[in-house]
Order: sequence, then C-alpha cells, then structure tokens
Amino acid sequence: MKRELGIGCCGLACCLCAKEGCAGCKKDGCPDAAWCKSLKCSREKGYEGCWACENFPCEDNSMLAKLKPRAFAAFVRQYGVEKLMNCLARNEALGVVYHEHGTIIGDYDHCQDEAAIFALLLNGPQ
Repeated sequence: MKRELGIGCCGLACCLCAKEGCAGCKKDGCPDAAWCKSLKCSREKGYEGCWACENFPCEDNSMLAKLKPRAFAAFVRQYGVEKLMNCLARNEALGVVYHEHGTIIGDYDHCQDEAAIFALLLNGPQ
C-alpha cells in the first residue's frame, strides 16, 4: 500500500492502484485529471472528496455510478478516510485484492452491493 497516495476524490483507493507512475489525484499526478468530474468538482468546492458534498452521491458523476468508488466514498463519509485506509491495509495483508493482475477488477468489485463492501471493509474476508 502506498498510503501517501490516499483516497481519490471519487473514493477510489489511489493508495492501492497498480498503475505505474501515477501520483494520485491529490498530488496532481492523475493521468485522468483532465476529465475527472470528481476531482474538478471537489477542488472547485474546496472538498477533500465527493463524500464531503451535500449532494453526494450526485447523479451526473459517472464514477459514482460505479459501485466500488461510490461505496468507498460513502464509507469515508460515515467513518473517515483514516478508517478506510486502515481497513484497506488490513484487508490487503489478509489477501484481499484491490486489482487482480493486469485488470482494474478485484475482490471489492465482486461484492453485490454497498452493504457487502462495507462488511468486507469492516470485518475483513470471511
């Protein structure tokens, strides 16, 4: 885990991203920054991420239409960034995979809904 990369504005775990050379969206190193609505909107509103917005989850943000980033952002909204980072680190140590090799799909993507992602984050793999 590259903890210094933190959690992206949309909720994705930049700290666990396998993309080489990406410094994460918070460090002005995201290759997708030009089109990322979460990053642009969060910066314009002075928020750390989408989870801080009164309109979360907004319907016009395609990233928040995806289960994993929306659930991670909701988790941060409820528990905070540090708790999410700690849960992700523990789960990684227990073998939970954020990205399967060569893909952007991992164990969190196999969860059926937000409640299942919260359960995996809070309780680890069962």
